[in-house]
Amino acid sequence: MMNAIALDDEPIALDIIANFCERIDTLKLEKTFTSPDEALKYLHRFPIDLLFLDIQMPSTTGLAFSEKIKTNPMIIFTTAHSEYAVEGFEIKAIDYLLKPFSFERFAQAVEKAHQFKSLMINKVTDEKKYLSFRVDYSMVNINIDTIEYIECFADYVKLFFTDRKNLLVRITMKELINKLPSNEFIRVHRSYIIHLDHIISIRNKKILLKNIEIPIGQSYLESTSQLFKDK
Repeated sequence: MMNAIALDDEPIALDIIANFCERIDTLKLEKTFTSPDEALKYLHRFPIDLLFLDIQMPSTTGLAFSEKIKTNPMIIFTTAHSEYAVEGFEIKAIDYLLKPFSFERFAQAVEKAHQFKSLMINKVTDEKKYLSFRVDYSMVNINIDTIEYIECFADYVKLFFTDRKNLLVRITMKELINKLPSNEFIRVHRSYIIHLDHIISIRNKKILLKNIEIPIGQSYLESTSQLFKDK
């Protein structure tokens, strides 16, 4: 679901946008504005996904208005003036609707916004799945899903993988823990961190992985037991 607002000095234009938004299940029009100042105040209080923005208004232009926005919503420009199209796309608008526009053309623009939002979400998700480490004067990218467990040696850690050779990295355990997603990794010993997805079983204060048993440290027994009790 995307949430949106619309700014246009013509109430009739806003009524059309509101009507079209109601016909799209994945789009919620939160509010409409004829005043740029009121719209700007709203945007600074309530971040939204999508902004329908008229380009030519009595007190300002949509292009000037877009430069005042502190957040970064997707923008679909709406205007009766085709000569502004190039400028609109120069500031990376999602689309440009020339009035009067049909529902089909409106829905096409909204679909572009959906696709762009999905692309950004997937990009962020993919970035979170990788960590970079400096090894032997070069950077190595690691998919965290392939890390089976991690063993600490003073200012170094050794990463053990499911699909590649072990890797020794100069980093402290504390620094590494701050980089790892807490919902996927658990520290079970002062020297070991384990990826939860690779745990086969837990028995007798030991965690069985594919090729090794990891001891659970005394000070980590309660937190480890509670985690698997909750699951």
